[in-house]
Amino acid sequence: MRHTIIPYNPKLKELARALRNHITPGEIALWKKIRDKQLLGYDFDRQKPIGEYIVDFFCHELMLAIEIDGISHENQEALERDIRRQSDLEGLGIQVLRFKEQEAVNNLRLVIEQIENWIHSTHPQPLSLTHWRPHRGE
Repeated sequence: MRHTIIPYNPKLKELARALRNHITPGEIALWKKIRDKQLLGYDFDRQKPIGEYIVDFFCHELMLAIEIDGISHENQEALERDIRRQSDLEGLGIQVLRFKEQEAVNNLRLVIEQIENWIHSTHPQPLSLTHWRPHRGE
């Protein structure tokens, strides 16, 4: 399966590396549940440069970015920046799921369920051949 090449600003690589060392409690909680293909077998990266942004988590196969928004996202200027950022990412064919920091800390199970529901609704799995049985006469 060929992946879309996603452009990014190379100057963001060093910042992304630094952000990986300053992860929030909500990001830590979610990362523990989605790393190493734990979430339905999909591979996620954290602090991934995409375009002019760094997203908290990204799955290339799903073209899905997951953002954990802390208190710094609650003022009007930040909300406008987030809207612009999401629009730019969607322009690259990337869907964005957003969760509040406190959701990831206090209700991680619901966050995981919402991500799984999004995956199931947008990327339905084909019937496994091990479960497929031919009808008589086939």
